[in-house]
Amino acid sequence: MADGLHDISAVHSALDKLKDPETGRSVVKMEQVRDVRIQGNDLKLTLALTTHVAPLWNETQRAAEELLRNRFPGLQSVTVELAVHDRPPEKLGEIGLTAKSVIAVGSGKGGVGKSTIAVSLAVGLKRAGCKVGLLDADFYGPSIPHLLGITGAPHQEGNQIIPVDDDGMSVMSIGFLIPADQAVVWRGPMLHQHMTLFLAQTQWGQLDYLIVDMPPGTGDIALSLSQMLPVTGTIIVCTPQEVALLDAVKAISMMRTVKIPILGIVENMSGFVCPDCQKRYDIFGSGGAQAKAGEMDVPFLGKVPINLNIRSLGDNGKAAGIFSDPVVAPYLDQICWQLVKNMAESSSEEPPLPKLSVL
Repeated sequence: MADGLHDISAVHSALDKLKDPETGRSVVKMEQVRDVRIQGNDLKLTLALTTHVAPLWNETQRAAEELLRNRFPGLQSVTVELAVHDRPPEKLGEIGLTAKSVIAVGSGKGGVGKSTIAVSLAVGLKRAGCKVGLLDADFYGPSIPHLLGITGAPHQEGNQIIPVDDDGMSVMSIGFLIPADQAVVWRGPMLHQHMTLFLAQTQWGQLDYLIVDMPPGTGDIALSLSQMLPVTGTIIVCTPQEVALLDAVKAISMMRTVKIPILGIVENMSGFVCPDCQKRYDIFGSGGAQAKAGEMDVPFLGKVPINLNIRSLGDNGKAAGIFSDPVVAPYLDQICWQLVKNMAESSSEEPPLPKLSVL
């Protein structure tokens, strides 16, 4: 038997410093290390992690294996198998929505690809294994149904609205409820009423993430969202050009005013690589959003290049298919990973207080 490896308690001691990515607390103390099996110089165990941090599963698995190999160098093999740790979300605020994270995707101006990024985030997190809902809160220009190619409609059961299911992802949009050629001409109270309908009366189920595609600019929807439930944070999408960056600064300022944390900036349309000659053209510039993020002390989540496939798939209602594109998919996967990684590091720095049972 490897030096120091006498029983299961030695394995628990070695893994005590490994933090659960969701809570920032020890995986041992959170009872996520299971089925420890020691056979001679072979060690096997199961590490249970929540779907909320699914993009971080593999690196957490590698970290566990490395800790064990370093602690017990005489081991011939270390096998860490992954399993799902069930930690259901709690209700947010008073509206009854059950989601661990509510993430608003906004922009300072239209035309920067905000909705495309919102769809890509939702699909990317779902592909990684997270439970995701997508809310199209861009009432004046709902584009989520078109981007995803959804032709169905929500229906009502009792007092609850059942959202449209898109391959396991719940989707809600005003675009399902009005004709495509009809404009929405509403003032603030009507917008707030429908936000309440979409958040409080829609049966979203138990979600890891609710991604909210916000209207461009600064307006009533952000205020309504901040008043209705605790929003985890916002992601601001902009292009590298200076005029877009100026508007992005205003969007960040608005989110801070309504007390919604800034989770990061995404630079969209960041350069174009010619598929014929492979030469790069910075049509809207490049790196401007990353530099602005540094100036404003907000995280930079990544960049997405101009790509004809993004446009064509979106136009044809197949935006989710972009993850099959070998050029663009790595950029989008990196943004999803960076978002969850940043949230995990925040939890590690300030672990949430454990919930106390009420007797």
